[in-house]
Amino acid sequence: MSFLIGEEMVCGYGGADILHGCTIGVEPGEIAVVVGPNGAGKSTAMKAMFGMLGLREGRVLLQGEDISHLKPQERVLRGMGFVPQTNNVFTSMTVEENLEMGAFIRRDEITDTMQQVFELFPILHDKRAQPAGELSGGQRQQVAVGRALMTQPKILMLDEPTAGVSPIVMDELFDRIIEVAQTGIAILMVEQNAKQALNIADRGYVLVQGRNAYTDTGAALMADPEVRRAFLGG
Repeated sequence: MSFLIGEEMVCGYGGADILHGCTIGVEPGEIAVVVGPNGAGKSTAMKAMFGMLGLREGRVLLQGEDISHLKPQERVLRGMGFVPQTNNVFTSMTVEENLEMGAFIRRDEITDTMQQVFELFPILHDKRAQPAGELSGGQRQQVAVGRALMTQPKILMLDEPTAGVSPIVMDELFDRIIEVAQTGIAILMVEQNAKQALNIADRGYVLVQGRNAYTDTGAALMADPEVRRAFLGG
């Protein structure tokens, strides 16, 4: 039983199903990566697990409890953090204000958590008084991840965290994601950069047309000739 698992998920938009019995899970301190071709249902699976999309069949379990009926904000209260691919910062607010917004559910002192975010992403400390809209794409992604961490999540869900950033920034973001996982937080991530993502993954899911095509450790998927040929460019 995984810490967080979406079991046999069937859902979509309007009358069309995108997921067809897809199963994805992650454990504390683990990085689980969902990869696959465009239109495979990767982001749809993330939205379903976070409650942004209702399931027609299947269920989502958190620590063995069925949370399929909970709204996204209720899942945040249970320890789930979600960083969408786009529109994931308040552009007119400063970096520090963005981080404070992330702590909206907290009733305790947030200074230590903010300091931890600044230690993880030093550039955010340097630019804490600057509007987030003035930052580079990679820096905005750091703000978005930092804001999610301000809720002190047990699970951090990232939808295409390296979309549109340079290879150097991607490597840096992946290094920070590894550091977050080492604190015991479960990381569930959808990525277009499949080869780089599987390199840091404890567990990998390859989706094709809304179904699980391959599920294994990141290393095993990287070594699988069929996976390499079909999804990793040989």
